[in-house]
Amino acid sequence: MAAQVSFSVASPGGPREMTVAYERAGAGEPLLLLHGIGHHWQAWSPVIDILAAEHDVIAVDLPGFGESAALPDGVPYDLATVTAALGALCEALEVERPHVAGNSLGGLLALELGRDKLVRSVTALSPGGFWTQAERRYAFGTLLAMRQGARLLPRPTIERLSRSAAGRTALTSTIYARPWRRSPEAVVEETLALRAATGFDETLAAGRDVLFQDDVPDIPVTVAWGTKDRLLLRRQGIRAKHTIPGARLVRLPGCGHVPMNDDPALVARVILDTCR
Repeated sequence: MAAQVSFSVASPGGPREMTVAYERAGAGEPLLLLHGIGHHWQAWSPVIDILAAEHDVIAVDLPGFGESAALPDGVPYDLATVTAALGALCEALEVERPHVAGNSLGGLLALELGRDKLVRSVTALSPGGFWTQAERRYAFGTLLAMRQGARLLPRPTIERLSRSAAGRTALTSTIYARPWRRSPEAVVEETLALRAATGFDETLAAGRDVLFQDDVPDIPVTVAWGTKDRLLLRRQGIRAKHTIPGARLVRLPGCGHVPMNDDPALVARVILDTCR
């Protein structure tokens, strides 16, 4: 079980308490890790040990995902609210201006934290928010199909499929370029996490009009994109570079949308280089 911390967030009805689950390892300058929609902190498992050799690593279950509770009633899942909640999380953990790395939704949140000057560096892996409307509709439709598939498959079927490379490919090839590298146990747990994510629908709805259009000056920013990303196409990285001219744009050869599993050494090096 991950550790948990509770803290207050603002809402239209006044301060409300929320609880977030997280995994923490290592020592050094703090490094916050943020997963994508429907996932959980274990998305970072392939790189945590490498990162923890140099950093105090905090991998978070975002509100409404993994073991973190849903946001309190009346608290929206919009970027401003979730970004503020992550700032409050850092205060509760007595972490001041961490480095942050995020994937997909987590990458978008990482850039928001950077824009608000709440972090000292940003590594965004295939971040959301740089899509055209057609690309967004495609990505959201794909995510909804993945969610529906996870809900329809009985757990014994998921467990049976996960035991073979072909089954793991069928379950996760949308987000991994090398799905056979994921362990059977990890595939089962992340499929169940997608099915159970209480924040999925509201998070997706909140993202319908999201575009990231601001620069993130004065801190190191890396935007990295897998060459085999099937969810957010890699040309979106070019748009990110135009939006954030000072960012380093990195190509991740052979990696899919969640590259930490496809090439852990490369992804860890990209993050550590940005932190340095």
